[in-house]
Amino acid sequence: MAMTRRQFLSSSGAAMIAGTMAKRSVFGANDRISLGFIGCGHRGTRVTGGLMEEGARLAYLCDLRRDRMESAWEFLSHAQDTPPTMVHDMHEVFADDSVDAVVIGTPDHWHAVPTVWACQAGKDVYVEKPASHNIFESRKMVEAAEKYGRIVQLGTQNRSAAYMRAARERIANGDLGAIGLVKVYNLLPGGPFHLNEPEDPPDSFVEGGWDMWLGRTTRSWPYHANLFSNGWKHFWEFTGGDMADDGIHQIDAAFMVMGDRGVPRSVRCMAGRYVHGGDDSERPDVQVVDWDFGDHIVTFELSGYPDYMRKTDGSTRAGDAFPDWRTNATRIEIYGSERFMYLGRHGGGWVIQEDGETVDRMSGVVPDMEHYANFLECVRTRERPAGDIAVTHASNVAMHMANIAHRMGNTALNFDAHTERFDNSEANAHIDPPGREQYSMPETV
Repeated sequence: MAMTRRQFLSSSGAAMIAGTMAKRSVFGANDRISLGFIGCGHRGTRVTGGLMEEGARLAYLCDLRRDRMESAWEFLSHAQDTPPTMVHDMHEVFADDSVDAVVIGTPDHWHAVPTVWACQAGKDVYVEKPASHNIFESRKMVEAAEKYGRIVQLGTQNRSAAYMRAARERIANGDLGAIGLVKVYNLLPGGPFHLNEPEDPPDSFVEGGWDMWLGRTTRSWPYHANLFSNGWKHFWEFTGGDMADDGIHQIDAAFMVMGDRGVPRSVRCMAGRYVHGGDDSERPDVQVVDWDFGDHIVTFELSGYPDYMRKTDGSTRAGDAFPDWRTNATRIEIYGSERFMYLGRHGGGWVIQEDGETVDRMSGVVPDMEHYANFLECVRTRERPAGDIAVTHASNVAMHMANIAHRMGNTALNFDAHTERFDNSEANAHIDPPGREQYSMPETV
């Protein structure tokens, strides 16, 4: 049977096959939420499409390249007859009082500042993961959402999955017994990365567009086609490696089902470019992390090379099957004193075992559409969304803590959750690393 466009939009594996403060916050039953879409890449286009499938109206497309806006509209045009306004400057979207919310689908180093700008302009925000480039930015996103009374939903869609909520309830009820250890995996295949030759930016860029795309970065980056397309994921100035890309989904899911107990009190990390060393990538292809919460430890293991490890396949994500946990690249393992749980990401469900026998299980599907519906409902009701930035802040901080410990020389660091500072001055310098002022987060939001 052919996959429908709605099913395609709801699949997180689609590649496989945000006014004024005075803006109304109560919508009539027939009012359509008006969206601006900023950063017209592959994932953001599908998020926007999902929101349109749930009834939102697309008012703006915004990108530094005209061809990317045109490509996004070609995909999204099935959902509405009237084309959106296309602009290069996101401030034009923020200035339009008729826009209720924005989708931010930019590269990672451009997530936090536009979120704050949108909040200041009275817009609600759906922002893709990871929330921020650094710890300081993440805290300012929380502050801006609270100060301006905005809905900010992070794109960690596991939080809208019924089977994830059920797993959280089973754990809270003590069905596994006392839990001292949670293991999070991100054991993906991968290969070496090399920047191709620098060249002139395409003519489709707005004047000065490449410099604006670089944003807060301080290195003098010439344009590379594969740096622009996805290669930025290999460099610290843009992101936090694959832990920030795929791994944050499992980390946030583990934090959720364990009851969202806040930020860990310490981190230890060992990581490096062991298998693909000598290429151009800065991100680890092996990374092992321990976070101490006082009453339990969460571990994280990442790889970027074994071809036999795979994410949950599309048919399992869309149905009631369970993955082969042994080679499932993105599983979570929860070790209780009485029972053990396997937990899948973006579908795959969970299985509870006792003495090696399965005693309970629940299947689950990709919850993308539920996450989009939850966001739109919260825009209407002003209730806290499933992926509320104030809650997901903890997993985002933990991810940055681990990368800082690695970049400090594979060390251990203590962290004060109240001050959000390490016990190490060199590590604290990574909390708000230097960036170009016009593109960096201000102290006061």
